[in-house]
Amino acid sequence: MSGSNLPGSPPRLSVVVPAFNEEKVLPASLERIRVYLSIRGAPFEILAIDDGSGDDTSRLARAFAERHPECRPLRNETNRGKGYTVRRGIEEARGAFVLFSDADLSTPIEEAEKLLAALEAGCDLAIGSRDLPESDVRVRQPWYRETMGRVYNRIVRLLSLSGFSDTQCGFKAFRRSALLPLLPLLRIDRYSFDVEILFVARKHGLAVREIPVVWINRADTRVDPLRDASRMLVDLLRIRYYDWAGRYRKRGERSHPDA
Repeated sequence: MSGSNLPGSPPRLSVVVPAFNEEKVLPASLERIRVYLSIRGAPFEILAIDDGSGDDTSRLARAFAERHPECRPLRNETNRGKGYTVRRGIEEARGAFVLFSDADLSTPIEEAEKLLAALEAGCDLAIGSRDLPESDVRVRQPWYRETMGRVYNRIVRLLSLSGFSDTQCGFKAFRRSALLPLLPLLRIDRYSFDVEILFVARKHGLAVREIPVVWINRADTRVDPLRDASRMLVDLLRIRYYDWAGRYRKRGERSHPDA
């Protein structure tokens, strides 16, 4: 209840909402997240992070925070990318658990219960998936975006990361104490940041679990199938290069002969 979120109470959960030009959806999404977390009863905070938007996103986030002190509005002065923004949210968060959600709530915030249960059970990262047999995709993407996603996931498995059905769902939760030491190693600021987080987490022995979730495609997407697909491929190659160059090792960590 709201009484459990009194000023000074350390939050159990921090929800990070990266937002770039999301004035149309952000206020309603923040309210839905706030109501859900209030009903859960545990102390929480919401970090609404404007990634250098050119619209009213930042002002709306500040206005929401003025009414609801559980929300902290942050702003990147320029557009830095979703990966940078999520990393900033994890650094700024005060909760033991951190969940990041796309601002349009394509995965309903109520699905957080599944991911948080996995963290409570001991895993370090719980990632929402649209492609497991138990996943509930209620509104599908256009065929070309689904095809792009399948091709991308196949390349991910070949170049970087096997064992996951869906690395790109914008709904992931972390045990902050496990991920925080790895943040200085992360370098991908835009679309393939999800793959980098999972790659580095697995490399350092963190326990990752993929969780089937409800997903509803939103028609208002900024993904360009050709331009962004090429950028994502370049990022995957960068991840392989950074690993080969030893940039994903912690300071003082020695490389293995087969690295």
